[in-house]
Amino acid sequence: MKQIRQRTAVLSTTLLATAAVAGPAVAHSLPPEGSHSTASAAHSSATACAKRTDQESGASAKYTITSGGHDRSFILHLPKGYERHSDWPLIVAYHGRGSTGTEIEGFSGLSSLPAVVAYPNGMIGTGSGYRQAWQGAPYAPPGVDDVQFTSDLLDQLQSDYCVDPTRTYATGKSNGAGFVGLLACRLPDRFAAFAPNSGAFYPQARQGCENAKPTAVLDIHGTGDSTIPYGGDPDRDLPAIRSYVADWAARDRCAPNPSIRRIGTDINVYRWKHCASGTEVEHVAVTGGGHVWPGTHTYSGGGHVTHTIAAQDVMWRFFSKHRLATPTGATS
Repeated sequence: MKQIRQRTAVLSTTLLATAAVAGPAVAHSLPPEGSHSTASAAHSSATACAKRTDQESGASAKYTITSGGHDRSFILHLPKGYERHSDWPLIVAYHGRGSTGTEIEGFSGLSSLPAVVAYPNGMIGTGSGYRQAWQGAPYAPPGVDDVQFTSDLLDQLQSDYCVDPTRTYATGKSNGAGFVGLLACRLPDRFAAFAPNSGAFYPQARQGCENAKPTAVLDIHGTGDSTIPYGGDPDRDLPAIRSYVADWAARDRCAPNPSIRRIGTDINVYRWKHCASGTEVEHVAVTGGGHVWPGTHTYSGGGHVTHTIAAQDVMWRFFSKHRLATPTGATS
C-alpha cells in the first residue's frame, strides 16, 4: 500500500468557509423530479469512524503519494463531524489546465457538502506556460498516467479514511472535466457517478469510450462558453456538447428522447431515463453561461456566471441517487 506523505498547511474552517461556501447562499439546486429518493443524509450507518487521523474535521490539508514513479499531491477536505461516521461519501474534483486543487476548492463550494473531498493536482503539461494539466488532452503531461494515479489515490483514501467505496464520485472543470469523461470510460467500477463542468472533451478524452460500461453522467455547460464552445470546435476536434451527452445516453442504452425542464430564465435540464443498470444521463445547459462554475461568487473562468443554480448542489442531488453495487479496489 502506498503511504500518504508530506502533510502541510491545514486550512482553518473560517478561511474555508470564506473561500468556498459563498455561492450556495443564493443559488439553488434543481428541484427533484418524480419520486426519486435523493438520500440526502450522507450516512447509512451510525458507526463512528475508527480510522485515526491527525487532520481536524472541517478543515483541509495537503498530502503527497507516489504513483507511477511520480510524487503526486492533493488537497483533502474532511467534513465537520467526520469522526462521528464511518461511511462518508467521497468526491474527487479535478482542476482545469493551469489551475490547482486549491483553486477549485476555493470556487466550487464542494467542501461545503457532507462528504470527504479530494482535490488532486495535475502535473506540468506541454505547450506554452508552465501549466498543470490532465491526461486526455493534446497538452497532457507526456508519460503520466493520471488514470492510474486516480486508482492509486482511491486505494489510499479508502484504506486510510472513513469513506464509503460504493459512494465515490468524480467531478472537474474544463481540462479536469475532460479527464472526468475519460474516467467514466476507464474506471466505471470505482466511481458511482461522474459530473463534468465546462468539459474539454478532446479526442484523447474519448478514446476507448465506444464500448464503455453504462454509468451515471451529469454534464453542466454554458451555451456562451468561448473557451470550450457549446457547439463544438472542429479546429480542435471538440464535439458539440449536446452531441457528446447524447453519445453517453446511447452507451447507457437510455430511452432516446430526453425530458426537458426549464428552471428560472436561463437553465434547461435534459434528462435521459430508463437507462441500463439503473444509470441516468442528465445535461444542464446554462443559457449564456461562460467557462465558469455556476453559482460561484469567486472567479472560476471567463464569462457570465448564473446564480439560478449552484453546480455543487446540482451535483450533490445527482450523486446522492447513485451508488456502486460492487466497487473494486481497497475497502478497508
